[in-house]
Amino acid sequence: MASGGGLRKTRRRLSVVSDNKLIEGVATIALDASDPTDVTETSARTAVSIYAGVCKKGYAPYNPRKKNQDSIIMTVEPGTGALMLAALDGHGEQGELVSGYFRQHLPTAVFSHAAWPADPLTALKECLEEIEEEVIKDATIDTDFSGSTAIITITMGTQIYVACIGDSRITGGVTDASGNIVAEEISHDHKPDDPEEKARINAKGGRVFAVKYDDGFDGPARVWLKDMDIPGLAMSRALGDCVAKMAGVISTPTLTVHQLRPDSKFIVLASDGLWEFVTNQEAVDMIKEHSEPKAAVDALLEESTRRWMREENVVDDTTIIVAFIDTSRCDAAADGGDAAVAP
Repeated sequence: MASGGGLRKTRRRLSVVSDNKLIEGVATIALDASDPTDVTETSARTAVSIYAGVCKKGYAPYNPRKKNQDSIIMTVEPGTGALMLAALDGHGEQGELVSGYFRQHLPTAVFSHAAWPADPLTALKECLEEIEEEVIKDATIDTDFSGSTAIITITMGTQIYVACIGDSRITGGVTDASGNIVAEEISHDHKPDDPEEKARINAKGGRVFAVKYDDGFDGPARVWLKDMDIPGLAMSRALGDCVAKMAGVISTPTLTVHQLRPDSKFIVLASDGLWEFVTNQEAVDMIKEHSEPKAAVDALLEESTRRWMREENVVDDTTIIVAFIDTSRCDAAADGGDAAVAP
């Protein structure tokens, strides 16, 4: 299978580097530097006791004016006390505009939706569809070869409502029968070589293959059009990415409800800037060493940055949110404190 004769060497990095400027994220544009976001807050009326997050620009020696294409959402809805946490990973020439548009509009849209708060998943699904349509119609944002992944959560009482699109991820840390804190998968990445995802892409006339290199290393599986080696998208679902949709990429989220339990200790949401080189259990092992989430976020960021530099000499934009869990808060509220909110 063709691997694209114009492709230059790249490995695990999100964007293929190519002589063809249509391939995801390679055109040279002037981008200003951006500072990381680092916020710690205490939530109300949910099992989340405290949380912290960072959204940090990566490093690319060939692009010193690189812009952070990730976006982060951490907000409480005052009426219900529901907590929305999200990591959005933009990609392509204008990926930061796509992820930023959702960051700006999604919380207000969900919290004012007709289905809110009785049906958070319906509100999430319909708002994601509506906002994506707005982004695609926005003449100032070119979504042909730009888009974003998203892991979005809404915590109400002891339940987490999850919408997953692409390869940003949420993982939990729970105490097992032996007293060890172990990783619990809460979302599953949408990768092109997943059998169900690949079958859909093939049925739509797209192709899935990894670029092969002279040194014997194969890059990640990517999505390509039937007759052209574009766009080279490294995930099978994304917001935006209109050309990739012609090859079977979809923006439909996987929607789930995760029940927090007394043995639930924390959750971590992150873009693949973390997950590319850090496993779920490694992340859990690092978090459990810290008594507050900001220190855990800093440790995860430091380690993921170290591993990126070791493996690739570049660092992907990275968004990480760690939230500590205490389900007794909701029990206390039910016994006479603030009412625990659940649909």
